[in-house]
Amino acid sequence: MSGILGDPVLEIPAMSTAPKLTSNASPQIQERLPKSGPGPTPLVAIVGPTASGKSSLGAWLARKYGGEVLACDSTQVYRRFDIGTAKPTPEERQGVPHHLLDLVDPGFAFTAGEYRVRAVAALEDLRHRSRLPILTVGTGLYLRALLEGLADAPARSEELRARLEAGADKHSLQYLHRVLRRLDPEAAIRIGSRDRPKMIRAIEVCLLTGRPLTEVHRAGRARLEGYAPIKIGLQPPRAALYDRIEQRVHAMLDRGWIEEVTRLLRSGIPHNAKPFDFIGYSELRSHLEGTVTLAAATKAISQATRRYAKRQLTWFRKEPLVHWLPGFGDDAAIAAAAERLIAGHLHSNAASGAASV
Repeated sequence: MSGILGDPVLEIPAMSTAPKLTSNASPQIQERLPKSGPGPTPLVAIVGPTASGKSSLGAWLARKYGGEVLACDSTQVYRRFDIGTAKPTPEERQGVPHHLLDLVDPGFAFTAGEYRVRAVAALEDLRHRSRLPILTVGTGLYLRALLEGLADAPARSEELRARLEAGADKHSLQYLHRVLRRLDPEAAIRIGSRDRPKMIRAIEVCLLTGRPLTEVHRAGRARLEGYAPIKIGLQPPRAALYDRIEQRVHAMLDRGWIEEVTRLLRSGIPHNAKPFDFIGYSELRSHLEGTVTLAAATKAISQATRRYAKRQLTWFRKEPLVHWLPGFGDDAAIAAAAERLIAGHLHSNAASGAASV
């Protein structure tokens, strides 16, 4: 592998190496959470596409069962990027403690491995305090990293990354995606053509190991031990989801999204910081730079969000043992169904723990 698509810049030898839900907390259920017993600790994971109501359902269930919410989203770990990443507002949090939000500054290269380290620490804290952990999952890779562990991938090579960055600057992000398709077609399907950091990491792993990233990820991993995941999936009808996405984009703009982007651009954050590539931030930056109208930027944000929702559903449908519910998380009937699922699992967990004593 002496070069990539004949481009000398990237030549490097391959190496072997809606309705608001309210509820009171239930002390009776909370007492059933294992404090130091032999059984695994229940862990709720709510998966689903963006705008499906994961945050609303997570906060409601946390109040119902005496739990706390752990965000599982690669965009919400960055400070100051708030409106466009759909971080739950204080009102939406309903007084429930939320963790794994606002972890790092925008210039930090946050990874799934870093997320796993912080999430495991948060889970252990909740287990020590007998609180039910409820993950609201927008990034499937982060959930997989947490539950299944991470492959033994090589460390970052700054020299190789510099060459890849130079190749992207010289050509385009589409060029990087073509390179990835050649090296690892399966990863190219999973990674969006505008996700520069993930494309660079995938190509980097391919070149440093001489194996596709997909193959490296299938190698041995250390699974999360001591927890019993309860996975709940939200799958609203597509037309209703797309309407909700459209409404949410306009609501975010009404809340001051443009003003937030303006402040961020003036704050001294490098313009190539990863969060500026998130959906909405890049489009609004283009609008503020005068290259597109606000109407065009708004339309592009809605389209990109719909495509993202489709990719999320594609990923989550491959997730094993998910209990799918056909609606939004802020629908009372869906919340009631989720409550029944959790109550059944907690009852089973308590019964099996008692039997093993």
